[in-house]
Amino acid sequence: MTTIQTVPVALGERSYDIRVGPHLIENAGAEIGAVLRGKKVFIVTDSSVSGFWLEPLIASLKAAGISSTTIAVPPGEGSKSFESYEHVVTKMLESGVDRRTGVVALGGGVVGDLAGFCAASVLRGLDFIQIPTTLLAQVDSSVGGKTGINTAQGKNLVGAFHQPRLVLADTGALATLPKREILAGYAEVVKYGLIRDVAFFEWLEQHGAALIAGDEAARITAVVESCKAKAAVVAADEHEAGLRELLNFGHTFGHALEAAAGYDGSLLHGEAVSIGMVQALELSRRLGLCPGQDTERARSHLAGMGLMARVRDIPGAEKWKAGDLLASMRRDKKARDGTIRFVLARGIGEAFTSDDVAPDAVQGMLEEDLSAAAGA
Repeated sequence: MTTIQTVPVALGERSYDIRVGPHLIENAGAEIGAVLRGKKVFIVTDSSVSGFWLEPLIASLKAAGISSTTIAVPPGEGSKSFESYEHVVTKMLESGVDRRTGVVALGGGVVGDLAGFCAASVLRGLDFIQIPTTLLAQVDSSVGGKTGINTAQGKNLVGAFHQPRLVLADTGALATLPKREILAGYAEVVKYGLIRDVAFFEWLEQHGAALIAGDEAARITAVVESCKAKAAVVAADEHEAGLRELLNFGHTFGHALEAAAGYDGSLLHGEAVSIGMVQALELSRRLGLCPGQDTERARSHLAGMGLMARVRDIPGAEKWKAGDLLASMRRDKKARDGTIRFVLARGIGEAFTSDDVAPDAVQGMLEEDLSAAAGA
């Protein structure tokens, strides 16, 4: 039997554990009961997840003496909205929530971000449990306390920092995902190697194909190492005052690409991040900061795994305008006084932040990418 591994997130009174391994959902009741103040929870989930994992979770909670009420939202990025936020909060308030009630997010990053924001704001803060069921959520969005929703102006512009009490990353849940979802999560795994750990990137070059193909040991290792990396950054910079910005590597570009795609499912978050990371490395190369072979090495690995690595890979990108993408980047939550703040790199494993990049350099690079897309 595979041993469950624990990754601690050290935040003083708000410290919590990330538990990683198989069969955690079936045994979630005992884990949750140990950190919950009351005996009642709301489970926020979506229909793509509930058919697999909702009944085992409810049964486990019941066995631990915890009652539950399920609130479902439609799957997809569109549920990170004011409308879904209002729906979930209204259901909670109508169902008799109190300050000892917990909120359990069962699903991917969309469900986790939405449920977390509801937990942060209802009665000024409820206990929150993350049960991420996608690779992307297990290695990134479920850890660190960022919650929020999207607006017409951009991604995650409304939200709050609200740390969970516990994260249960059941790696068995990954077996139910389509390959495209696994690949989207894999992009975030690669991110940790690219920003701070060249040895981890080298491990992924050797074992990434096995991870994608379903090797349980490789998946557990990837989730554990990714969570360790993120936990260390979050413990040092909980509210993104400096170091934590490195975790946004590729995201400034990626969020702009997602906005251009309209959050319609044609471009998943991890796919956008994959392209965005290559763009960040390419921009670094053009600025004379990063060796060209490192940019090509990262691009080759991501593309070799089956991920998008260029703007031209996105359906419909030939219709986009570089100026629109740049304007979207200026609305990014990391921008300061209208100046775009980029995460760049001096090489694989050597990321840093900069707000000293000429917009013309970025626009020129984007125009070249889009011209290639139009000519594809």
